[in-house]
Amino acid sequence: MTNTNRLTLLDGGTGRELQRMGAPFRQPEWSALSLIEAPSAVQDVHHRYLNAGADVVTANSYAVTPFHIGAERFASDGLVLADRAGRIGRAAIDSFGRGRLAGSLPPVLGSYRPDLFSETAAAPILDRLIEGLAPHVDVWLGETLSSIPEARLVAGRLTGRTAPLWLSFTLMDDALEYRGRLRSGEAVADAAHAAFELGAEALLFNCSQPEVMAEAVSEARAALGAANLQVGVYANAFPPQPKHAVANDGLHPIREDLTPRTYLHFASQWVERGASIVGGCCGVGPEHIAALAEARDTLAHAVR
Repeated sequence: MTNTNRLTLLDGGTGRELQRMGAPFRQPEWSALSLIEAPSAVQDVHHRYLNAGADVVTANSYAVTPFHIGAERFASDGLVLADRAGRIGRAAIDSFGRGRLAGSLPPVLGSYRPDLFSETAAAPILDRLIEGLAPHVDVWLGETLSSIPEARLVAGRLTGRTAPLWLSFTLMDDALEYRGRLRSGEAVADAAHAAFELGAEALLFNCSQPEVMAEAVSEARAALGAANLQVGVYANAFPPQPKHAVANDGLHPIREDLTPRTYLHFASQWVERGASIVGGCCGVGPEHIAALAEARDTLAHAVR
């Protein structure tokens, strides 16, 4: 088991921070709209998270998919936009003087929808994202993965790439339905074993409610045993998403109860259970990351 006594802080959500700033933001383009129309706003978001204390910021490539920007635009501009997302992230880090850039590789056929997954359809989309991001990133982040086959495809398309791989799964996030399951119904323990077999450097859980994350960390750590794999969490601020959610269907409300102090309380539980990487997803902003950074020393003492 990794035991560095060092807590790595991720950034928070990009799309909702762009919206809060008044930058271009809407469905279906989501965070890709600012990448297209106002790239400087994307760099401003990265700076906000770096200023808040994040060690890792994520390239704004999550919505650079046909699902969000349309098949025709992706065919003509997908590679350029992926490269732009990487360049902006790298420029933010270089100007700040520290940090690492994660290359976001999303579920390219729709978030929360393992039933929509097709290896044949997803592979060429991932390949284009990887090609655009590759010159810029320090770590590959396959994120919001609803199933193990999605993770296997991400790892497979990265064969031969030297940057480390982090795999992040999204969970059934209603505490009454959770039962240690991904949105596909597969077990967290099986996802942990798969991440290890695929050579990932870290196993994370993201874009689910904070309430289910501590148990997922415990289950993952138990499944991994002494395996040299970091575990991390970056939860969202959405209400629970139903099993049959329609991907990209409007804007979810943001929980008002999930204050920076409340989020820090949840993060303390994750670290106590064995997480050494912590950040935020949709609706979790720079103020939440700043609260984590302020408590970093205290949290680091709990890192296993």
